[in-house]
Amino acid sequence: MIKTGIIEGAGFTGGELIRLLLNHPDVDLQFVTSREFVGHRIDEVHRGLYDETDLCFTFDDPLDRLDMLFLCTEWKGSREFFSTHTLPEGLKVVDMSRAYRIDDPTFVYGLPELNRRAICQARFVANPGNFATGILLGLLPLGRNLMLNGDITVQSIIGSTGTGEQSSTLTSFNWRSDNVSVYKPFVHQHLPEISAALHQQQTSFNSDILFVPCHGNFTRGIFTTIMLKNSVSLGALEDLYEQYYDDDSFTYLSRKPIDLKQVVHTNRCFIHLDKKDDNLLITTCIDNLLKGASGQAVHNMNLLFNLEETVGLNLKSTAY
Repeated sequence: MIKTGIIEGAGFTGGELIRLLLNHPDVDLQFVTSREFVGHRIDEVHRGLYDETDLCFTFDDPLDRLDMLFLCTEWKGSREFFSTHTLPEGLKVVDMSRAYRIDDPTFVYGLPELNRRAICQARFVANPGNFATGILLGLLPLGRNLMLNGDITVQSIIGSTGTGEQSSTLTSFNWRSDNVSVYKPFVHQHLPEISAALHQQQTSFNSDILFVPCHGNFTRGIFTTIMLKNSVSLGALEDLYEQYYDDDSFTYLSRKPIDLKQVVHTNRCFIHLDKKDDNLLITTCIDNLLKGASGQAVHNMNLLFNLEETVGLNLKSTAY
């Protein structure tokens, strides 16, 4: 069994990660820390886990008994953790903050569809951002084939759990219901990691990504539309995408239009392509808490320990 701990597991992603690890056949969850809820039962804070665990949130983090550690902190919290802790030799880490996603030789960028082999050989993995995951999966096949040669326009709409906060105006029903709003247009913090990953795939990539994120009036998921110029036929592009993701366990090209409910509560990404003349429209959808966060973190753990990729991640979507 993989002895596992979680640092700061009281948020949305922490709750989903706890649920996945409790139901993972190869994991023994040892502890979950939370500065805010020390001593509280985990199922009192994450009420969807009622009676699934007797664990309480702790302040201590006894790393010497672990094989695997997940960091669910903000980016400053991750840097503080590494500066104040000496990690036992052999302890593997998946950091879910953005602290080490770019230009850090110690960490592998944990997008399996881009870096699977490197993740399998790594010790430290930087889990990608949720927006970055949905956008990159829509663009990686073009990057591999050197087709990213002009500006890219992206719009993503994300559910209320994308805020990372359990209680705030941005997650309240009164504000979210019947409402949509733009935030951080053109300057979102995931843009640097998106550009870095695309440059890794296509070293000549230096185009602008015009990214407009939106708050949506639903709970979970990210629905992304990407527009760029491409002269290749639609059929040839669809074949190219299918070939790129042929060996991947969670990412699929759909030749039919896609919708969010197909992926919510799963670790899957669906991609759809459409064209008019040289205008290419790429649509992707993921669950922001799973494929965009905790599910991808567990996928990375499976790779780190040479497990079958889908173990603990065979999940049913909300679609019928």
